[in-house]
Amino acid sequence: MNTLEWSRRALIAAATATVAVSGIAYAGGHQKMESVHFLIPGGAGGGWDGTARGTGEALMNSGLVGTATYENMSGGGGGVAIGNLIENAASSHGTLMVNSTPIVIRALTGEISQSFRDLTLVAGTVGDYAALVVANDSPMTSMEDALASYRENAADFAIGGGSVPGGMDHLVAAIVMQAAGEDPTAFNYIGYDAGGEAMAGLLSGEIDALSTGFSEAVALAEQGEVRILGVTAPERVPAFQDAPTFAEQGIDAQFVNWRGFFAAPGLPEDKLTAYQDMLAAMMETPEWEEVRARMGLVNIFRPGDEFKTFLENQEKQIGDLMKDLGFL
Repeated sequence: MNTLEWSRRALIAAATATVAVSGIAYAGGHQKMESVHFLIPGGAGGGWDGTARGTGEALMNSGLVGTATYENMSGGGGGVAIGNLIENAASSHGTLMVNSTPIVIRALTGEISQSFRDLTLVAGTVGDYAALVVANDSPMTSMEDALASYRENAADFAIGGGSVPGGMDHLVAAIVMQAAGEDPTAFNYIGYDAGGEAMAGLLSGEIDALSTGFSEAVALAEQGEVRILGVTAPERVPAFQDAPTFAEQGIDAQFVNWRGFFAAPGLPEDKLTAYQDMLAAMMETPEWEEVRARMGLVNIFRPGDEFKTFLENQEKQIGDLMKDLGFL
């Protein structure tokens, strides 16, 4: 082999080694996992689906994960997917299941036979606060006005929501009324099949106020259709600073519809830590901020035991209220 050919091969070998070394450095210093499989307990297009796919998008775009795959498994109010994850726990260490507040509510009512305690709690990641809104041309400009109207003629005052009685919108309205010193079982709640129908009821005057998610309330307020009377956040949310909290109006009503991730029971501790580190790193990336802003949600990262404490507190809050309302 002549000197020129040897030098050329040496350069190629050196370049290859550099690529290999830099690839290892990349994997160790940035990429957290080669792949993640997301199990979604509902159909395409819903909140669970959007959260899982948005999370996967941010993880891949930020280089934290090489590949994200998704599996929609509807049925049983989320119970089918939960049962599948438990039944196939040993072979599901690469799976993260998305869920939210309904896992607490449906376990309390018996709609699903499992609870969050049957799974490995990875982390809560985002949430949507709730809000009470009125039509933009309503004479009510504050929660104090709404309560005055309710107290003047409770029988004629109706609060609507895009869920059945005992559903989340009803529970949020009851939390607010109870915190304001009113009987949470006494106000007139009208449940609609969906948020769009509930909004139509508000604009037509069929209901006086609407209980809805904060992200939806912001979208409607920016369109000039509603006025936000209060938000169930501890302090004003930067996404819409004009919306007052209930707390600042002397009403201690706090609630968040969280979304987060669970893994199969018996997940090894090192794998759990890896998932939590991965999600924590994602929350700090501009790629995640783009997804979060698009979804209109707020960051509420709570890993492991912190997530467990939060869920236990929410379970007690919702359980006590549902007993008061006669749903348990």
